[in-house]
Amino acid sequence: MTNSNEWKKFSPETVQLLFTAVDVDDIVDEHASLPPFIDLQCSQENIRNNYALCLQFWEDGFTRVELLRLVHKLLKGGDLSATERMQYKYIRSRYKHLRFAQRLYSRKHQSSLLFHHTTVLLGHFQDAFRNGKKDTIMFYGKILRIYLSMPVWMLAHYALRHTCLDRDNGFIAYRQEQMRTLRTLIAKPLLTGREFHGVRKVISQQVSYYDTLRSIEPSNQDAYRISRFLANINGLMGDRHDEMVADKLAGRKPYDEPALLDINIRQRLELLLARYPL
Repeated sequence: MTNSNEWKKFSPETVQLLFTAVDVDDIVDEHASLPPFIDLQCSQENIRNNYALCLQFWEDGFTRVELLRLVHKLLKGGDLSATERMQYKYIRSRYKHLRFAQRLYSRKHQSSLLFHHTTVLLGHFQDAFRNGKKDTIMFYGKILRIYLSMPVWMLAHYALRHTCLDRDNGFIAYRQEQMRTLRTLIAKPLLTGREFHGVRKVISQQVSYYDTLRSIEPSNQDAYRISRFLANINGLMGDRHDEMVADKLAGRKPYDEPALLDINIRQRLELLLARYPL
């Protein structure tokens, strides 16, 4: 395991490749297909490089002041322009990608506490302003303002740069454990909102890994194919999750009410499990 604040820096071209991959990691592509075999091997050097790129993707992508300005504008009763909403979306995607990296590559397979809470708050805040919930905007915006204050920001950043990474065998074992969790979840005919979110979390982590891998290794066609296949599942689940959140906020249906998993999602998940070495 390694623990150092000295991380490799990648070229702007590599960072742009990751931006492009993340930007389409929830786009539905009906023609995406898996390779016949999924190779789980990943060297210690690759684990470190993957985390380093995810960290750089977050660090270089925006400033704390830029994000605070968007939060303050909504707290003052304003609305975000289309450009500002896109800016917020991209900032949040960088948070999510780095949180997935911490869960994947760290020894404890957990995101650091302050960073995790900030990422969650950014999601709740986005749901609130997307759905025009002014009281909810005020609630989460005020908490976000604290989490984005300089002292908290510095503590969160320090933890990110001093993450202790797992060894290659631990990383492989963690991914296999996640897929076994996925298999257990989709064995049920009905999934609660929490279980649906659990399935999506596994898929999102997996697609984030292959997004990063194909950005560092552009010639790795298997990584590209797996990334696009997982992105297809991620997109289908994301569309459904947006409906579930909107129903909850509008009072139409409880978020945790059990429901059938869409057949298009289920079939793709079953194919993934069939080809995943467990």
